[in-house]
Amino acid sequence: MNPPHSSSQPVRGSSVLPAHRQPLSLHTADGLELVGELARPVDRDPVATLICLHPLPTHGGMMDSHVLRKASYRLPALAAVAVLRFNTRGTSSLQGTSQGSFDNGVGERFDVAAAVEQVEFADLPHLWLLGWSFGTDLALMHGLEPSVTGAILLSPPLRHTRESDLARWADSGKALVALVPEHDDYLQPPEARRRFAAVPQAEVVGVDGAKHLWTGHAERVLDEIVARVAPAVPTPLPTTWDGPMERADTSAYADRSAAAYDDRTVSGPSQERDDR
Repeated sequence: MNPPHSSSQPVRGSSVLPAHRQPLSLHTADGLELVGELARPVDRDPVATLICLHPLPTHGGMMDSHVLRKASYRLPALAAVAVLRFNTRGTSSLQGTSQGSFDNGVGERFDVAAAVEQVEFADLPHLWLLGWSFGTDLALMHGLEPSVTGAILLSPPLRHTRESDLARWADSGKALVALVPEHDDYLQPPEARRRFAAVPQAEVVGVDGAKHLWTGHAERVLDEIVARVAPAVPTPLPTTWDGPMERADTSAYADRSAAAYDDRTVSGPSQERDDR
């Protein structure tokens, strides 16, 4: 990262605002070690916590996928929200590579559980899942834990999610918010509203002009997230910062932006799973 500055500056895509950033090793029940990071507010206790579940790793999704890293870079300072990001099994980023191999959303249930256990161990408040694309399927299939307040879904394709998963969320009464791009490649707002009608408490927010990658719409996404998980924080969030700021070097991901979240069917292990 570049050296910090002290004068008021615009918050840009590479802006890194102050936070306590702690590298993590998450340990799964099936014996894997996952690479992660927890970012907390510097000067106050967090009011809420996000666990980020990234897009499809076989097409470039990772803990540094742009909306997730921007959440980590900004929300601890701007909204007092703690943000845990991690690479699911077999996924690589600049932080490192998690052990194991991609399992089409089956073995990843242990990854989600390990992240939830980490937040519980740290005694962090008001846990929300933030899934993007493939990560939304992980949230819906494996994220219905007692300590989870709700889930926010970005570009949910509902590819691996079954009707039984939606029925369990409906029965739980837990909050479920789907942010659906107008021009999504897989599930657009009208069909999303039809599919999520199975969950009476689900809120489907169509975002005009947006596409699956959320390019140019990250600020809108962060505002929508904060409005749900930390409703006392005014939105839209500030676009300038009067204090220390660093700039992250994101050039390493320049070649991973175009197809990073392409959610097409990929070969892999059997997609059969235990619905319990």
